[in-house]
Amino acid sequence: MQLVHQIEELQAQIRAWRTSGETIAFVPTMGNLHGGHLTLVERAKELGTKVVVSIFVNPAQFDRAEDLAAYPKTLNADCGYLAKLNTDLVFAPTPESMYPTGKLRTKVEAPGISDILEGEKRPGHFTGVATVVCKLFNLVEPDIAIFGEKDFQQLLVVRQMVKDLNINVQIVGVTAVRETDGLAMSSRNGYLTPEQRQQAPYLHQTLQEAAQQILARGKVTDEGFESIQQIMIGHLAEHGFRPEYFEVRRASDLQVPVTGDENLVILASAWMGKARLIDNVQVFLKDGRIV
Repeated sequence: MQLVHQIEELQAQIRAWRTSGETIAFVPTMGNLHGGHLTLVERAKELGTKVVVSIFVNPAQFDRAEDLAAYPKTLNADCGYLAKLNTDLVFAPTPESMYPTGKLRTKVEAPGISDILEGEKRPGHFTGVATVVCKLFNLVEPDIAIFGEKDFQQLLVVRQMVKDLNINVQIVGVTAVRETDGLAMSSRNGYLTPEQRQQAPYLHQTLQEAAQQILARGKVTDEGFESIQQIMIGHLAEHGFRPEYFEVRRASDLQVPVTGDENLVILASAWMGKARLIDNVQVFLKDGRIV
């Protein structure tokens, strides 16, 4: 496995692979890897002949300086995990190489989908995400890029950016990987105390309960889902969470569902102590399925 820090070295290897006809599958990460990330890498290995993983703690997507400062830097351990999976190349650039002027001058935005839900709670976050992902796509030139569906809104932002800018890469989403008790794997779970960790799976349980209620209705009506949303926010608060939002949205664009919509997603964000947890479940009304 190659560990590359310099852009020029990365580009030289990409050119060589392109010349030999390799299919490049790419997994962008911020490091501090867990089982969810490694599942993305395993999927990349199924889809490409060469796998590139980036590890870059992107300062442009943090809306709180303290979050950036506290984010764990675990490059050596991360490389150990990736080597065991026979990853071909790890690209770990410095902030100085990614942002030579020290700040974002040219920015990529995905209007309409990046300023709601997570975007509303974290202003500028998705501009930072879209910009750095666009830069990484330009550098790695992947045929395929793999993203987790736990960050459902991020996945849609990337899909919209790729479509609107005609970036020649296939975006593949992978279902969220969960602990045995249902908690979605996340680097943020490390901020939970043992007691909070026992309580945290209730977020997913609440999403599942809401999904079952929506399936029981069988369709989207003019009544909407406000009552379900408010009840679930109350349940979370009763169980020690500080809920930020609990929303039923259309899965294709995260807009409020209307009569006739069949594919929905329920998205939630809530604080548990120092950990800000996000999760979602998808609801397919036509075939009665919850993912």
